[in-house]
Amino acid sequence: MLDTCKVLMVFPLFNANSFWNYQETCNLTDARYPAAPLGLITVAALLPKNWEIRLINRNTEQLDDSDFAWADLIMTGGMLPQRHDTLHVIDMCLAFGKPVVVGGPDVTSSPHLYSTANFQVLGEAEEIMIDFISAWRDGDRYGVFKAPMGKTDVTKSPLPRFDLLKLDQYLHVGIQFSRGCPFSCEFCDIIELYGRVPRTKTNTQVIAELDALYTLGYRGHVDFVDDNLIGNKKALKKFLPDLKRWQDTKNFPFEFSTEASINLADDPELLQSLSETNFFAIFVGIESPDTVSLILMQKKQNTRRSLQQSIETIHKAGIFVNAGFIVGFDSEKNSVADGMIECIEDTSIPVCMVGLLYALPTTQLTRRLLAEGRLFSGDEETQSGDQCTAGLNFETKRPRRDVLHDYRTVLATIYDPVAYFGRVRRLGRMLKRQRAHRMIKGDLRSFIRLLFRIHRAGSGTSSQFWRMMLDGALHNPKALPYMVMTSALYLHLGPFSRQVIAIIDREIADVDQGRWHPPPIMQPADAEAG
Repeated sequence: MLDTCKVLMVFPLFNANSFWNYQETCNLTDARYPAAPLGLITVAALLPKNWEIRLINRNTEQLDDSDFAWADLIMTGGMLPQRHDTLHVIDMCLAFGKPVVVGGPDVTSSPHLYSTANFQVLGEAEEIMIDFISAWRDGDRYGVFKAPMGKTDVTKSPLPRFDLLKLDQYLHVGIQFSRGCPFSCEFCDIIELYGRVPRTKTNTQVIAELDALYTLGYRGHVDFVDDNLIGNKKALKKFLPDLKRWQDTKNFPFEFSTEASINLADDPELLQSLSETNFFAIFVGIESPDTVSLILMQKKQNTRRSLQQSIETIHKAGIFVNAGFIVGFDSEKNSVADGMIECIEDTSIPVCMVGLLYALPTTQLTRRLLAEGRLFSGDEETQSGDQCTAGLNFETKRPRRDVLHDYRTVLATIYDPVAYFGRVRRLGRMLKRQRAHRMIKGDLRSFIRLLFRIHRAGSGTSSQFWRMMLDGALHNPKALPYMVMTSALYLHLGPFSRQVIAIIDREIADVDQGRWHPPPIMQPADAEAG
């Protein structure tokens, strides 16, 4: 029986050419990556106290031969955009003769791709890590440990090992209140991985996590990584007063962001409570302004209200909205570009993640396309997982060229500097912040760097930025720090959108010149074998 173990935790590289990369924005603050690896540090907390743990995030630091030499065991894994590097890390472990454990959402969805790993941990780790630890101590060197989907009691989830993080490497740090989502969007894999009954931690658990971050000296942006923070409104409403008391006691050291469904706008009491607790940003999946598309994708919650009025309500509560949009749904009969652009402009949402529809493993969409004989069989191991450049992995109802052209048109229009900073300017007038932004170390230096880089950005960016800043100073000075935040994101979003447009232009040219040929259609037998 092995009582001690040296564990090397390796967080794989994300696809570098991604909407979520924000590298230019990170450079303003000397951060190396936007978000810290919450999943791995939660797993670390499940391991025996006498095991030694070393964390290497390949997005922020080098993984050296000496790290492998030190370790008895390597743990790795992550999401679809990390697939390529996760497989590379597994290969490195095998080359060094080190046993490797792989887990995370992508492994859970596509375990057949990770069959070379010694161990697979499928599902939520809290349920099954004790079984893995027991097997390891008994001398086992291979095994698959599978948790029941959506059943984990998150009140038993441990305090993440925030002490393993180099906190200054990140734009923000994540914590989690709940898992699961009550809705059933056809294209989404969250309900397949975590269920439709949101499970919440106790108030005491989450406050303890914030205490741990505070004690480590962290200040600033904390992201609630919940896929739908308001999935269990009753529990959230009981939690927020405790969170506000904690913030009051500590003089509001943190500003919060999260993800939630649009029906948040229907609850003025909840919106007010989020604002008073110092939430400043929220990601909302709008997907499409077309009612027929929303109904067919089973996102009916977005059809029961005016999107423009709902977003305006959230903005007036002092919380700005980032949004997701998707092009390529079966219900699109004609061009959708003008309608989507109009929706984005009318709602004054600066940061919009517009992607091409992608059929993720395990989703209702994938099962339907497979049954209809429309799902492509591709090179799964090299899939980048980025919807901006690797979507449409199926036979579209509309001509593929038309879908690509619509997508290109939306990106080119909304990330033109005149349009982007125009939306920031209008947002600034609406954003009724109750609390002013609390300056933290490095904010002034980051702002000076932003001014230099905005000036060098070209394409009229500088003039639009200063017009926006003047408008904010005159009409709503409290909103200026958040207008600056969205301006900093443009340093990534502007160039990234142009890179994606260039890729899409090449794809359109391939279609026009007959160079694009549909991949083979995946057969049900192939999917079952996987």
